[in-house]
Amino acid sequence: MKAVRLHGYHQQPVVDDVPEPTVQGPLDVVVKIGGAGVCRTDLHIIEGQWEAAMGPTLPYTIGHENAGWVHEVGSAVTNVQVGDTVILHPTPTCGLCRACRAGQDMHCVNSSFPGLSHDGGMAEYLLTSARACVKLDPQTRPQDVAALADAGITAYHAVRKAIPLLYPGTTCVLVGAGGLGHIGIQCLAALTATKIIVVDRNPDALKLAEQLGAQYTVVADGGHVDAVRDLTDGAGADVVLDFVAEQGAEQDGFAMTRPAGSYFVIGYGGEVHVPTLDIISTERNIIGNIVGTYNELAELMVLAESGKVTLHTKTYPLAEAAEALKDLDAGRVRGRAILVP
Repeated sequence: MKAVRLHGYHQQPVVDDVPEPTVQGPLDVVVKIGGAGVCRTDLHIIEGQWEAAMGPTLPYTIGHENAGWVHEVGSAVTNVQVGDTVILHPTPTCGLCRACRAGQDMHCVNSSFPGLSHDGGMAEYLLTSARACVKLDPQTRPQDVAALADAGITAYHAVRKAIPLLYPGTTCVLVGAGGLGHIGIQCLAALTATKIIVVDRNPDALKLAEQLGAQYTVVADGGHVDAVRDLTDGAGADVVLDFVAEQGAEQDGFAMTRPAGSYFVIGYGGEVHVPTLDIISTERNIIGNIVGTYNELAELMVLAESGKVTLHTKTYPLAEAAEALKDLDAGRVRGRAILVP
């Protein structure tokens, strides 16, 4: 089969011919990929930023946002069968550790991460686990929802955590209306009555944000912190969801948070430098966020299949993976890039 393989860090992946995966264990599932999301994390993988954390053996197949059709199942699989349309939680889990039993399965101590720790889904087929499969309506096209597998539940997870803070009359600032942010806007609009302000440096992204439910948009042009304060009577936002968190956005995000408010860090790459006095004197909270849970992916798919969350995508054939990665890196993708084998 064809697969997008990383042979060395700081090198572009290439499309290789590799053997198709097969079922090895009773809970294994082989999925025929119908769509694989191209994520900024893939750019960070290529740069070697995940090498220490994941320690993959090169070369390996990247791709951690995957959806498709069940091709083969192990002897103990009961939740899906061959032919089912599925989206895959990005971290197959054990179901037995304390984190799994507490419903925090993204922190499973025995999880793997296809596309980061070993072969992922930018390929014709992917080996995963029954515990990762969320069954979808057969009419759902995998290429339309694939990026919800990681970008989607990362955005949804942050919004869901913030819901108790976003009662009517509150304000939420969302920094970055790109691949994750445009999903976050829709989740906020679907699940809360908060006032939504979106900050981005790209006018096209702000136009999309308005279409998706933002009441106000602000161009990140150096005066955006003051602009947000003007829109919030000088106080700042009750919640800031930072989908960028690098190149200075992380400092602006905290500055746009009101006293006793909460700054949610979802993007990564930068460093937050805040005097501790500023934290205790204003009682502002800094909250980290990683990928969501299996249940959150199932909840998000309910929103997606009811039309309340829609991915804006640009599709590429698998053979053009390098072009998709370059377009993402250059900011030429509005929404999400999807590889379709």
